[in-house]
Amino acid sequence: MPEATWKPHEKHGRLTTQSDLPDSVYAFPKQRKEPLTDAQHVRNAVARFDQVIDVSDADRALAFANIEKAATYYGVNLEETSWHDLGIHPQKNRREAAAQGAVTRERRVRS
Repeated sequence: MPEATWKPHEKHGRLTTQSDLPDSVYAFPKQRKEPLTDAQHVRNAVARFDQVIDVSDADRALAFANIEKAATYYGVNLEETSWHDLGIHPQKNRREAAAQGAVTRERRVRS
């Protein structure tokens, strides 16, 4: 299991935009995916873990280590003990489903 790279990020004042966040707050730091800035984002990262595409098993292992560390920090109960417990890897037809979703959203906007 790789060592977690996650570090808490607390910026005071106005709401932080995603582009302002350092790589160290992401579950997947190289890809800058799944920010772990509070308990709700940790739960979201767990729920969406299997939706992240184009990452290696090593990236997934690091992401899980980061999620574990953030979960502990924010008091989120994490029942999973391995990244293998977080859904299918990766979702089949994810790219096609995302493309179809974009087409559907575009149609709704035009209507």
